[in-house]
Amino acid sequence: MSEPVKSLVEAGRVVAVKSLVEAGRVVAVKRLVEAGRVVAVQEDQDGRRSARITLQVGQLYLHPLLRQPTPAHAHTIQESDVVGALDPSCTLAFLELGWAGSTRGRVTIRLTPDTPLARQFVLLCTGQRGHTFRNTKLLRVLDKGRPGEWVEGGDYESNDGKGGAPLLPDLQGQYRRSGQAGAVGSWWRRPGDPTSAQFFIITRDHQAGGQWPCVFGDVVSGLDVVRAAVNHSDITEVTVVDCGVVLPL
Repeated sequence: MSEPVKSLVEAGRVVAVKSLVEAGRVVAVKRLVEAGRVVAVQEDQDGRRSARITLQVGQLYLHPLLRQPTPAHAHTIQESDVVGALDPSCTLAFLELGWAGSTRGRVTIRLTPDTPLARQFVLLCTGQRGHTFRNTKLLRVLDKGRPGEWVEGGDYESNDGKGGAPLLPDLQGQYRRSGQAGAVGSWWRRPGDPTSAQFFIITRDHQAGGQWPCVFGDVVSGLDVVRAAVNHSDITEVTVVDCGVVLPL
């Protein structure tokens, strides 16, 4: 790894690339990232997986680990070092949704507070455990067009609503309840629930005081994308075409 790229990782955290670039000191790093030549990697008994790191509108994004060829002459960073930069109390994750043959937009979710369900969501956005939300479908819409409308997704196993096993052994934690549009949560009820990785996003406020359990995050941008997906003729045609986390700058 070249010295400018090594400077991206310092004491187990990602250094603020944006400020370096704005200061004109590491222009080469910006160009490498924009060219897709800085990647995070993870080695296991089955070989290497790699994840793109992209710079878009001044923000760094880590995409999911995939078994894919590493770009020629790429500069690599250990995935564990990159993920170590995340603040578990307020991690930003993203889902890119697409349907009818095109990507429609990005949904950014703030995962707070630090809970097992939030950490599991990060694992499925980054692919650290081998599974990812990438290429999963949205599964169903409930109360469509009415207060409390919500959409469900996240079945990384069977993609039909019957799967989505937990990636963590214990998902118990102190969770919020919410009926507000943008709340992200899970219907997880008990240890070993075979659909524990599935998630819901509320798209319309519940006006009767109803609240959903096990809320572990909130949409901070892109709720309009989710609402547009809900209004698509067939919700199961809506796919998570990409996912990942936002890296701190």
